[in-house]
Amino acid sequence: TNSVGTSNADFPSVDPGMYQLDITLRRGQHLAARDRGGTSDPYVKFKLGGKEVFRSKIIHKNLNPVWEERACILIEHLREPLYIKVFDYDFGLQDDFIGSAFLDLTSLELNRQTDVTLRLKDPHYPDHDLGSILLSVLLAPREEQQETTMLMRKSWKRSSKVTFIMWSSDHFIFFLSGTFQTQSLRLSDLHRKSQLWRGIVSVTLIEGRELKAMDANGLSDPYVKFRLGHQKYKSKIVPKTLNPQWREQFDFHLYEERGGIIDITVWDKDAGKRDDFIGRCQVDLSTLSKEQTHKLELPLEEGEGFLVLLVTLTASAAVSISDLSANSLEDQKEREEILKRYSPLRIFHNLKDVGFLQVKVIRAEALMAADVTGKDSYCKSDPFCVVELNNDRLLTHTVYKNLNPEWNKIFTFNIKDIHSVLEVTVYDEDRDRSADFLGKVAIPLLSIQNGEQKAYVLKNKQLTGPTKGVIYLEIDVIFNAVKASIRTLMPKEQKYIEEENRLSKQLLLRNFIRVKRCVMVLINAAYYVNSCFDWDSPPRSLAAFLLFLFVVWNFELYMVPLMFLLLLVWNYFLIVSGKDNRQHDTVVEDMLEDEEEEDDRDDKDSEKKGFMNKLYAIQEVCVSVQNVLDEVASFGERIKNTFNWTVPFLSWLAIVALSVFTVILYFIPLRYIVLVWGINKFTKKLRSPYAIDNNELLDFLSRVPSDVQVVQYHELKQDTSHSPSKRKKNNPG
Repeated sequence: TNSVGTSNADFPSVDPGMYQLDITLRRGQHLAARDRGGTSDPYVKFKLGGKEVFRSKIIHKNLNPVWEERACILIEHLREPLYIKVFDYDFGLQDDFIGSAFLDLTSLELNRQTDVTLRLKDPHYPDHDLGSILLSVLLAPREEQQETTMLMRKSWKRSSKVTFIMWSSDHFIFFLSGTFQTQSLRLSDLHRKSQLWRGIVSVTLIEGRELKAMDANGLSDPYVKFRLGHQKYKSKIVPKTLNPQWREQFDFHLYEERGGIIDITVWDKDAGKRDDFIGRCQVDLSTLSKEQTHKLELPLEEGEGFLVLLVTLTASAAVSISDLSANSLEDQKEREEILKRYSPLRIFHNLKDVGFLQVKVIRAEALMAADVTGKDSYCKSDPFCVVELNNDRLLTHTVYKNLNPEWNKIFTFNIKDIHSVLEVTVYDEDRDRSADFLGKVAIPLLSIQNGEQKAYVLKNKQLTGPTKGVIYLEIDVIFNAVKASIRTLMPKEQKYIEEENRLSKQLLLRNFIRVKRCVMVLINAAYYVNSCFDWDSPPRSLAAFLLFLFVVWNFELYMVPLMFLLLLVWNYFLIVSGKDNRQHDTVVEDMLEDEEEEDDRDDKDSEKKGFMNKLYAIQEVCVSVQNVLDEVASFGERIKNTFNWTVPFLSWLAIVALSVFTVILYFIPLRYIVLVWGINKFTKKLRSPYAIDNNELLDFLSRVPSDVQVVQYHELKQDTSHSPSKRKKNNPG
């Protein structure tokens, strides 16, 4: 984030600021080899004023790469040169530096396309020939900013500031701080439009054919990476095959009316060493017609084989940003239209459109001061707010130098899964580096009380304890319960690729303890049954013996779901009668807080442990064990939380399903049920060749929160009497 400060004099003229620099990264020539095979996997970074403003794609195994990528950069002034750095990508390890160069912006002629060749240098080895980078650059004054400047001159205020924000590698936008009123509306419109996507691109990865063998056994363990702008996805790994079947679906937001290009790379997973590159391909969305599904068979470049995809472009969902004055739910006509859209009569109309979410981000209070200056110990922050629902991400404007900001914005989203979690994060905008984290809340949609303005205590990054400040939100959720129930039995939407899980001693211990607790439940149940056999308590053993005789003599298959149904009903009446035996999981919460402290120590010591991080093989095995323990523990905890009524909607859904299964098993012979099930399984591929495989029971359980998620989603109460030690622990800043 770059900003232009001003004095209380007149606003500065356009010159020497407000330029637009259009750069086309053409190619590299004779780059230095950094890999053992005598090649490199180069990519390029552009930096301006110490901040990265552009990063190119990676060209694999090529010393003469061709990029042909365009970047549009808004230049504040021409005094600072553009810094170009070239790196060799190393999967799992630190990328190798190839070389760097500077582009002197003052030497460029305005409004003229110029081809530039830059020789790469390494300050440590000034005599080495590291190759060169070829660019085409065009520097021009930005006309829109002249209008903006005149606009700001008319009602200039002392504390005003213009802010430039990089939204993605090819979206550069700017808007004014809150001190401008009506004159900033046009600029905030630009800010709004840059965030709102114009359509949805649905990509179904079907299969690969005749892929290149990368392992010694003549096979591969392929997986696929997708990238569209800042959006990234990664498929599952299919082991030991050259003709993998994935059948996975991913949704991308489309920001450009003219489309975009999806970069696709195929990799072979290698445990303990760097993954092998199999091939790459691209999908040019501008060539595809909308509202139509396209089957694509794409040959892999720089490799062998094909990928088979289904790509569908659809119109944008109802996503918007507006001021408090434009409240769609307060307009009676719009509200009725929304209620009609999600009425019970429209059950089978667009199953992906489950509901409507409106979030009012009103204000925050008592935020942490992230900016500390030496002058009179001046402590302030420049807070802005990010609102996320799955992969939908919108943000407010920045309120400068304020610990009690007011945003007064309304965000609307389409709900695709009622079990999604709304995340609201507050950041401090920072000119010289990435934004500082100030606090976060995570709110499950099913826990929202419509139309109620609430003060949510901000939590730390791990959502395990409070940090400083509260945020005031008013949230409304309207959804179709039948659609929501059907979507529960379908696969969850995947999130964009996030950071790879790193090895954590505390996390490994936490997952081990969680698995141990699940296993101990089974062991204690076995001890209980064994005590009945041993007649430790004669009345209990006698009752168990009579129950055993009755059940075995009269057993029918329908009694299995009936048993689970009775357990759910029993727990429900315990909760209603006030005899709830569920306890707040302080054990998991304590472990999460310890893990947070270890993360803080890891961040401080990361530079000192660079050598240890290179032990990739050991780390990967340990991370795999860590993740398996997490999956096993989460599976057991989700089953427990279903019967504990942790999410009443899901428990009621389980009651309906178990009731239906009980009736079906009571009236229909088992052979007919198995026959129908088998016919469905055998003919599914014939009826729908590209259907995505799923397991309804596992999809259902994936919506039930684990004990860790229950702690993270737990709403904290406002408490002004935090002890200093606790506050320091949770808020070291």
